Amino acid sequence: MSTMTRDSAVRTPLSAGLALALTSATAFGMSGALARPLLDAGWTAGSVVLLRIAIGALVVAPFGVAALRGRWHLLRRGAPTVLLYGGLAVAGAQFCYFSAVQTMDVGPALLIEYTAPAAVVGWMWLVHGQRPGPMTLAGAVVAGLGLLLVLDLFSGADFDAQGAAWALAAMVGCATYFVISADERSGLPPLALAAGGLVVGGALLGVLGLVGLMPLATSAATVTYAGIDAAAWVPIVLLGLVTAALAYVTGIEASRRLGSRLASFVALSEVLIGVLWAWLLLDQLPAAIQLLGGALVVAGVVAVKVGERAVVTDEPVTV
Repeated sequence: MSTMTRDSAVRTPLSAGLALALTSATAFGMSGALARPLLDAGWTAGSVVLLRIAIGALVVAPFGVAALRGRWHLLRRGAPTVLLYGGLAVAGAQFCYFSAVQTMDVGPALLIEYTAPAAVVGWMWLVHGQRPGPMTLAGAVVAGLGLLLVLDLFSGADFDAQGAAWALAAMVGCATYFVISADERSGLPPLALAAGGLVVGGALLGVLGLVGLMPLATSAATVTYAGIDAAAWVPIVLLGLVTAALAYVTGIEASRRLGSRLASFVALSEVLIGVLWAWLLLDQLPAAIQLLGGALVVAGVVAVKVGERAVVTDEPVTV
């Protein structure tokens, strides 16, 4: 039976969902450019991620509590979802990504992580019986080709097995983020889910740091962005406020409106946006072929959206 579906997304104007998704992608895309100078200055990935998530949790938690409006039973009922979200989508995805970029080039790491939309499509097919149509599959291929051009991998980038393993782990966390963000069965408001996930993620990272399983090191050295020196606390605060608090809240809201499948493909724009942030903050000018790749990513997203009308839901088998 053919059905029109947004993976249980609420029926709101598409433009609102896209605006939220692009806001989230813009915020998330800033993280690499902000974190790179900190890592080069001697900060460990664990320290950067822990402070980023902790600041985000402090900012979003009061709004999450207000969104519950005293309905604490929703939080108790949704506890497994919050734990999974915080462990995989927040702490796991971010720590694994920053660990990957410490041992391999940013481009290949992003490419591996952003195979997540394909994983989301496969998950919705295998678990929920939503078979992608030809247009969706074609959009995935076009977007994948666009990513190859955006990351400019054809020029020959370094690659190592350890970094690839971390990036694959980040892909699992990224896919989990889109699937859980779009799932409304827990009944948790988006702000409450974001707050719970950030609190859980921050707590898990803190425990890993305390027991010595996650190296924590910082540096008082100044960092430089666009030729301007800044104290280390400046990018740390921006990482928490923008790339954690704002990014996760708008990302969940977008997934509720667009569905996990479309939201994950729109999030591919984070790669292009990340390149642009690197250009603005780190003076890494994107090449013309990368801009062409960005256009292909957009074309792939459009194809995925058109293909949603042809999603086929398998009939349940009765015995």
